[in-house]
Amino acid sequence: MKTETEKVNEFMQKFNHPLQQEMDAVREIIMKANANIGEHIKWGMPSFFYKNDMATFAPKAKKYVQIVFHKGALIDDGSGLLEGDHPERRDAKFHNMDDVKAKQASLDKAVKNWVNIMNQ
Repeated sequence: MKTETEKVNEFMQKFNHPLQQEMDAVREIIMKANANIGEHIKWGMPSFFYKNDMATFAPKAKKYVQIVFHKGALIDDGSGLLEGDHPERRDAKFHNMDDVKAKQASLDKAVKNWVNIMNQ
């Protein structure tokens, strides 16, 4: 039986996105932020969780890589990475590899903040 990460790997190999390398890089940043973060396919896309659902790639975004933080309003993000005014969710967008690299520290911090929130 395949692990959830193996299922995500298989999905990512088959998924055709114009910014595939950027998606891979964002996934790696999220997974490396904390060893206890898990991933699986949920809502038809790779999703990340730690105790609760944390974030999911947005499948319709093609001009950038979009990560939806489901309860992103809870995350203290002074960097401007997390955008939106929805009561709960926030989005992070990455337009190219330079943008991923520029926002890497902010993404790492947002994920670590989520872990801290879940541990309270």
